[in-house]
Amino acid sequence: MMATEFIPYGRQTIDQADIDAVTEVLTSSHLTQGPKVTAFEQALATKVHARHAVAANSATSALHLACLALGVQQGDWVWTSPNTFIASANCARYCSAKVDFVDIDPVTYNLCPNALAKKLTQAKLDNRLPKVVIPVHFAGQSCDMKAIHQLSLEYGFQIIEDASHAIGGQYQGKPIGDCRYSDICVFSFHPVKIITSGEGGMATTNSSEYANHMRTHAQQGTTKDPEVLSQHPGDWYYEQHSLGFNYRMTELQAALGLSQLTKLDDFIAQRHAQFEYYSDKLKHLPITLPQQDIDTHSALHLYPILLPKAHHNSRKAVFDALRLAGIGTQVHYIPVHTQPYYQALGFAWGDFPIAESYYQRTLSLPLFYDLTQAQQDTVIKALTQALQDHGVIN
Repeated sequence: MMATEFIPYGRQTIDQADIDAVTEVLTSSHLTQGPKVTAFEQALATKVHARHAVAANSATSALHLACLALGVQQGDWVWTSPNTFIASANCARYCSAKVDFVDIDPVTYNLCPNALAKKLTQAKLDNRLPKVVIPVHFAGQSCDMKAIHQLSLEYGFQIIEDASHAIGGQYQGKPIGDCRYSDICVFSFHPVKIITSGEGGMATTNSSEYANHMRTHAQQGTTKDPEVLSQHPGDWYYEQHSLGFNYRMTELQAALGLSQLTKLDDFIAQRHAQFEYYSDKLKHLPITLPQQDIDTHSALHLYPILLPKAHHNSRKAVFDALRLAGIGTQVHYIPVHTQPYYQALGFAWGDFPIAESYYQRTLSLPLFYDLTQAQQDTVIKALTQALQDHGVIN
């Protein structure tokens, strides 16, 4: 029998201040292309200690804008993690670039710097070094950006941090998004993320050139900047200097995001309390719990567990049992290189064995701001029962 209460793996938290912020915009003269987007950009840039922030209608759009700003084009190679959502790779394909992947670290589940170093050594011999590497901060925990940045200096590639999971997280005591080890960093504000703008994304950078390029390309490639225009017959005048896209964020989205940003620290603190509660109550079970590197303070977007290798065939049964019990567990992620589109480009199962092994054993447990301790107890009880019923616990 299906449980009466369904506990999703993630969801937004909206309060009256958020509603009031959106209502204010609805009664204003601007629903789009108004002051709230700029205010949200400036507030987020300040929060993460970056010089510039550029809003977009999704993190996928922001990733595409980032690739365009770095000049990714046909013939270039872009490398990313196989343990991510497809957008981390698709953004390069939108630019007609070639995509490859770097296997993950077995503890953090992030792109592995050692695997990256080994792959770069061979790529240099083969004359196919990447133009851009896109490390993904999986589940909110930063990749080892210092090591990746050092490799970029040696091998000459640029870096886009996919921090879609990681707004509010820290690396080496400083905010993720300050771009001290990257060219551009991208955040997501989808409703299951740490803060939300309904849909939406943001790219941060310390480069005025990259920021201007992304902002122009998010607005159909048009500009009204007098310093750029070839003529200026009047205030109505604009020019298209490149082929851009309609990737603008609306005032409604920005107002919600701006309100949510004021609660970010509280959201992160609550997720850490929930993380510690799970970790304490689940430590006796024969499963692998998520680990945190000492250099990181994760945003904790997800709480992924791993079943024992000997019981990976039980994953579907445990997944189904939890869903039947009203627990919205999910699998993050199907390795990108195993998708039919990427298999058609030449990838296959077996190419990145650590990411594949992780995928075959993982389940994400519910983790979101409003999750109560009683609900966590329900999740823990249902998980324990499912593991018992399907032979993971003797």
